[in-house]
Amino acid sequence: MKRFVVTVACLMFLASPALANSTFSKFWKAEFAGADADEGFQKAVKTQGCYICHINGEDKKKVRNEYGEAIHKYLDAEDFPRDYVKENPEEAKAKILAGFKKAGEHKSKDGKTFAEKIKNNEIPATNSGKE
Repeated sequence: MKRFVVTVACLMFLASPALANSTFSKFWKAEFAGADADEGFQKAVKTQGCYICHINGEDKKKVRNEYGEAIHKYLDAEDFPRDYVKENPEEAKAKILAGFKKAGEHKSKDGKTFAEKIKNNEIPATNSGKE
């Protein structure tokens, strides 16, 4: 029984950042690749999955692509624990979308801002490692 309790406690501890990241992903997809988005862009986003912000083949907990780095300047998974997001969904959403907007002002390595790229139905990062 003691092992079970320790295992559950460890899983709960480890799940919080993943929840925040899945929350970020959920809000990002709803905002930029929702029902009103270009069908080709929706498909590209679905293909990219986690690699909208991360680099294919790298440790997702440690390595982000250029767009993920820009987002990370404004959003940290630890600031969005499970209870906070559940109890304050609109506030959490507003903060997350504000972080996306600020990150969108940064420029990609190809010279365009991330917001311009998304508006033009392009995957924001040039270095996701996933085609």
